[in-house]
This record gives sequence, structure tokens and C-alpha cells, in this order.
Amino acid sequence: MFEGGCHCGRIRFEVETEARVLLECDCSMCSKKGNLHLIVEAEQFRLLRGQGSLSEYHFGTGVAKHLFCSHCGIHPYYVPRSHPEGFSVNFRCLDNYQELRAEFTIEPFAGSRWEENIHSIR
Repeated sequence: MFEGGCHCGRIRFEVETEARVLLECDCSMCSKKGNLHLIVEAEQFRLLRGQGSLSEYHFGTGVAKHLFCSHCGIHPYYVPRSHPEGFSVNFRCLDNYQELRAEFTIEPFAGSRWEENIHSIR
């Protein structure tokens, strides 16, 4: 079980997963956010507080729900286009992510060519 949240602490969540693979996407959104994706199923994620502090951004197909704290602007998790039934947790928003880093492998994902590459992470 891991806990995390945004910078100001208004948004807090927990995630339970055995997965130890992070995806580093090179699309315009993820590269600008510095997101390292920890993809989990919906039942593995629980928002502890902050629903009212979340803002949502859509672009492109509008399928992904890019969520961010309306107070500090941090993107701690979102509903990805690749897994609309689950969540992508921003690994860097987990408490003590620096200490956890050694337990995870980072794999590149060419999200800049999403349609060509999505089959590689399903």
C-alpha cells in the first residue's frame, strides 16, 4: 500500500499494487508534467480526500480525464485514455517516492505516437 498526494496536501490518495513497472511517456502532456505512470485498476485506488479540489482538463479525443489540484496545480493521478476503467498514478506524487524508486523499473512509452504503440501496454 502506498500513499501520496498533491503539493499542498488537499488531495490525498492510497494505491495498492504489486506492479513495479513505471511508464515514462514522451507525449506532450506527460513530458511537460514529468509524469511516471503507475497504472492501476480502479479497485486498487482510493481517494482519501480532496474531491472538491480536483479540476479536470481534456484535449484531443477527450477520453482521458487529466486531473489536477485547483490550488497547487499538481497532477497526482488521472484517468488515462489507455486504461479508462482505471487510473494512472503519478509515481512522483507518492510519499517517499525517492526511496521507493529502487523497487521499480522505468520503461519508455512512445505516447507521441500513441495509436501505433498503445498495444504494447495493454
